[in-house]
Amino acid sequence: MNARLKLENTAASQSDYPLASLPLLHSLTPAFDRLPLSDALARQCVLFRQDVTVNCFFGVISDPLDSNLQRWAEARAGDPVIWHLASVDDLAAWLNKQAESTRLLAAPEATERLSQSDEGSEKALSVTQSSQQTSPVVRLVNATLHDALRLGASDIHLESSGNGLDIRYRIDGVLEHIRSVRGSEVAPQVISRLKVLAELDIAETRIPQDGRLAVRLGNAARRIDLRVSIMPSMHGEDGVLRILDKSHLMQGDQALTLEGLGFAGSDMQRLRELAAEPYGMLLASGPTGSGKTTSLYAVLSEIHDGREKIITIEDPVEYQLPGVLQIPVNEKKGLNFARGLRSILRHDPDTIMVGEIRDRETAEIAIQSALTGHRVLSTLHANNVFDVFGRFNHMGIDPYLLTSAISGVWAQRLVRKLCPLCAKQRAPSAQEMHELQIPGDLSPDGFKQAVGCESCRGTGYRGRSAIVEILALDDALRTLIAHRAPINEIRSAARQQGARSLRQAAIDLARQGQTTLEEVRRVTARH
Repeated sequence: MNARLKLENTAASQSDYPLASLPLLHSLTPAFDRLPLSDALARQCVLFRQDVTVNCFFGVISDPLDSNLQRWAEARAGDPVIWHLASVDDLAAWLNKQAESTRLLAAPEATERLSQSDEGSEKALSVTQSSQQTSPVVRLVNATLHDALRLGASDIHLESSGNGLDIRYRIDGVLEHIRSVRGSEVAPQVISRLKVLAELDIAETRIPQDGRLAVRLGNAARRIDLRVSIMPSMHGEDGVLRILDKSHLMQGDQALTLEGLGFAGSDMQRLRELAAEPYGMLLASGPTGSGKTTSLYAVLSEIHDGREKIITIEDPVEYQLPGVLQIPVNEKKGLNFARGLRSILRHDPDTIMVGEIRDRETAEIAIQSALTGHRVLSTLHANNVFDVFGRFNHMGIDPYLLTSAISGVWAQRLVRKLCPLCAKQRAPSAQEMHELQIPGDLSPDGFKQAVGCESCRGTGYRGRSAIVEILALDDALRTLIAHRAPINEIRSAARQQGARSLRQAAIDLARQGQTTLEEVRRVTARH
């Protein structure tokens, strides 16, 4: 990789062409009306528009010695071209991403089939039929869903602008711009299509609306649940679709495991010890999308041996566990977490999983369940393990009962893993060592940086790994928490116990060459 970079710098200096990096390419606007994408892919040459006041194009090639290619592109441009040199990998990565985004307007394969289900009633939405319709909106919506699922996106953002619709996917926790569809009528038509599918009020455009949509792909073999959120904006309405794909939680035919989710060996051991306790509450904390529920499923899979009654109440049920009674929340019918939890206690459970503790009533029932001999697993939205106790205090929960019930808490984040094909070594700077509190005696040899290639779509990352901060409560910590000691005092006692912070866990991952210091800074806070 270093030899190739040196060769490219040499070629650039010999040809007097400035280098164009991959981030620079992503920031420019391609002139596909002058040099179409199909020609750009075939010739590995791209024209970009510069500022409207500049009457010339920004040209990018990977071979500075191909004068015939330059003359051909200049004839297509019709205006002067200022040439730049990009690496073969960077230019290929950028072009492939453009090719992926343009496929949104094309219909998916005829073998694919989408169907919407709503509590027993099914309404078929055939992609084959919709591709034969004259309306491009149906094709755009169906193809957007198909493309997002293919790329492994967790969210689809459809954003109305003054002159069209911007489509972005959240992939590996980061939003990526996929494409813009021009036309003032496109955005309202796409949003209306989503409202019809989610059975929302298409006439109401002034207030937020929430709904759900279920689709099946591949002859109903794969079901994906979608949460639909519609929000009014300056330019009309925006839509966000949260993808709940159960197949992402499965590892072939194998059950979920903490090891399969990327947990470090010491963290796995501590979590397994806490989960093995016969009673008490084990909590997972973190923001939305940090993998809390998936980790809880992995814990349940590991402790499920068929000799205990395990019942879950979730919103929604994201992964089916054989031999486990799973209850979906249904607010419309009056079944919320608190009411469902009361009924569960009368069903002779040994282990209970509550999808999320949102209010005081649910918290009180969960704590009583843990105090009366049940093992309780649940999630709570908090930034770190110490904020969990502040959340319960805000709900008005007695700290003595809380500390008696809780056996352990872990906070979790997901960090992007480096692409193994293009990552290269990079020692941290002195400023980074100080800012991230990296020990000075730590060898910098293991640290790497993201580069970007065709395999990772130019991002430099592929996949994610979990990092955790685990707090197992002992008598000293219970006393401090029950007496509402200052957070810094509780944190100091936890560090003496051996607990490491999320940032320390992320730095350890970066030191092993699995992620970058930029990702550490993006995902974790100082404490």
